[in-house]
Amino acid sequence: MRHIAIVGSGPAGYYTAEAAAKLWGEDVRVDIFDQLPVPYGLIRTGVAPDHQSIKGVSRRYEKVALGDNVRFVGNVSVGSDVSIGELQTLYDAVVLATGAPHDRELGLDGRDAANVFGSAAFVGWYNGHPQFAALDPDLSGRNAVVIGMGNVALDVARILAKTDDEFAGSDIVAHALDALRASQIETITILGRRGPHQIMMTPKELGELMHLERASPHVAGTDLPPLGDDAILEPGMRKSVTLLRDFAAIPENIRGEKPIAIEFDFFASPARLLVEDGRVTTVEVKRTEVVAGKAAATGETYSIPADLVISCIGYRSSPIDGVPFDERAGRFANDEGRILPGLYCVGWAKRGPSGTIGTNRPDGYGVMDLIAEDIGGGARKDGRDGFDAMAAERGLDVVTFRDWQKIEEAEIAAARDGAPREKFVDVASMIAARGV
Repeated sequence: MRHIAIVGSGPAGYYTAEAAAKLWGEDVRVDIFDQLPVPYGLIRTGVAPDHQSIKGVSRRYEKVALGDNVRFVGNVSVGSDVSIGELQTLYDAVVLATGAPHDRELGLDGRDAANVFGSAAFVGWYNGHPQFAALDPDLSGRNAVVIGMGNVALDVARILAKTDDEFAGSDIVAHALDALRASQIETITILGRRGPHQIMMTPKELGELMHLERASPHVAGTDLPPLGDDAILEPGMRKSVTLLRDFAAIPENIRGEKPIAIEFDFFASPARLLVEDGRVTTVEVKRTEVVAGKAAATGETYSIPADLVISCIGYRSSPIDGVPFDERAGRFANDEGRILPGLYCVGWAKRGPSGTIGTNRPDGYGVMDLIAEDIGGGARKDGRDGFDAMAAERGLDVVTFRDWQKIEEAEIAAARDGAPREKFVDVASMIAARGV
């Protein structure tokens, strides 16, 4: 019998468990650890609440979780409750599928002001992550600045712009919905260091901005390259840039009919956040140009008013004691998934925050091939029996997948009309909903 420990219950973790079950069948036992009592990682707390179709992939993970040879071990913090070294003594292979839960450092003066947030925190707030549920951003100002040119920046801008009715069918948490109802934001400026041809935004997410009830997107025509230059782009990117051209073509009087403006500001690199009384009031911006694919300052500067600043410039994995970490890349140091003997990584923990949910599947299957090569048929460790003995000795309150199903039932029962669920936003409530 082979015993595999997976740390992290998001897509990378469940695809890895699926691969193990398919490779070894009844000859493997997989334990999936998570510090929260609830599974699915960024499917639950990172995917936008109004993108329920994307969250549907969790049904695939549920099938894996309900298999006889896969177990969810929730409410266990690897690092404090049990160390990586201890897991390595118990399991034949330990796979880190921890994702990249922390924001990449903004690196600007003023970043610690009260109205400046990273996207991990802000997205976690409106998605009900227990770590960020108490964030309480002030939305009473008129001007929001979103830094970044990827889909996360689009998610943040869209969530800030939507009406109450447009959240029907979503699982945005109540505290965020209440705050957004009272929002006074009128302008959402999306800052990008480079130009339209360098965005990381996909057509589907960009296209959603065209259909918002009270917000209209705008791109300055002078920021767009000549139309013929789009021919060099791959098809998906060409569709995205075509949408930016559509935004630029919206007549000003039409845009003026909606109370919220979403302004795309290209060739704009934030240089400094000006702070008064502990809050940012202005973003100082350097005008740039693209030289050999990189943003270069032109020497021109200007200022944008800001009552709220959200940085969406990427994520980093969390270092773990005793595990080699690549600080520059913000991920674990690894060779195609191998970190140390018996220790592996997958997903964002392996390659950094890139790719889609589905990109994690080949990672999971690939690392299982490595593990099979490394341990062969010689696995002899105690696995889950050894962990269960350790957990009992330490008094750990382990949450199982069946417990999670009870939590989920309670969330569904508490849902407002039209919503799929009302998430618990603190661990104590999750544990209480599990019952005994």
